Amino acid sequence: MSVLIYIDNQDGKIKKAGFEAASYGVALAKEAGVAAVAVSLGNVDESELAKLGNYGITKVLSCTDARFATLDNSAIAKALAVAANQSNANIVVLAHNNLGKAVAPRLAVKLNAGLVSNVTGLPISLQPFKVNKNVFTGKAIGHALIYTEKKVLTLSYNSFGVIEQAASAVIESFDPGLNASDFGLTVEQTQKVTGKILLSEAEIVVAGGRGMKGPENWTGIEQLAEELGAGTACSRPVSDEGWRPHGEHVGQTGKIIAPNLYFAFGISGAIQHLGGVSGSKVIVAVNKDPDAPIFEAADYGIVGDAMKVLPQFIEAVKELKA
Repeated sequence: MSVLIYIDNQDGKIKKAGFEAASYGVALAKEAGVAAVAVSLGNVDESELAKLGNYGITKVLSCTDARFATLDNSAIAKALAVAANQSNANIVVLAHNNLGKAVAPRLAVKLNAGLVSNVTGLPISLQPFKVNKNVFTGKAIGHALIYTEKKVLTLSYNSFGVIEQAASAVIESFDPGLNASDFGLTVEQTQKVTGKILLSEAEIVVAGGRGMKGPENWTGIEQLAEELGAGTACSRPVSDEGWRPHGEHVGQTGKIIAPNLYFAFGISGAIQHLGGVSGSKVIVAVNKDPDAPIFEAADYGIVGDAMKVLPQFIEAVKELKA
């Protein structure tokens, strides 16, 4: 028996979500008394895959088929089902990102497995299998039970953490035996944002709302983010107005994030916005309205004009760095 962990990668590099899934899968396998096996799909060098050994992985199944670069969730689900059967896995772990949310249900059907999404920690019990998961956009914790022999879990981002524990990863070639007909997705064009930290990978996020008063005032947000090595984000009204690209919109109808530190400048904190950032470990809010809903979710709050407070944050960070 084993726990199979799908390792997310992008442009040949393992994403943070992949390392977190590996950390969780290793801990889960140890608790269950079985082996932890990682699987990588796509053109990833062995030197990159060997890094998984730093997180306790001792065996990696590697399929370097470049066709997986399209992120065809149907093909990935088929390949993972083959890997699960070959490695005799009774639990499969994926990250709870866009890809994981698309692949996991398909995989569960193929394996006749129970599925729990948005898992936040190790099982409360193994018999019966019971885990906690985020519900109501992170406002509550649900207890989920799985009674099937095989199980599929998607791990909530930044809920378990990346845990280093030295091991030596043996990399084995893996061929899921897929045909051209298994890849139904064709990518005609790819546009990539360069020079920015991806929100899905960011440990710190600096966001602005309508309180920034206009796109011309976004320099401070970008400057603070640069000083902190952070990603930049915005509320929905900001992206709807065209002040910032839609890719930066965080909230229930945008990207759902869970950084270690989230700054909200001039964001009132509508329930849809809070639904996308409530998983943040620490929230710092700046708003001139003392009754703004954002303060109910914030760990630290400053009542003041974001336009005046933001420069003070930047200077304080520069002083600390100096």
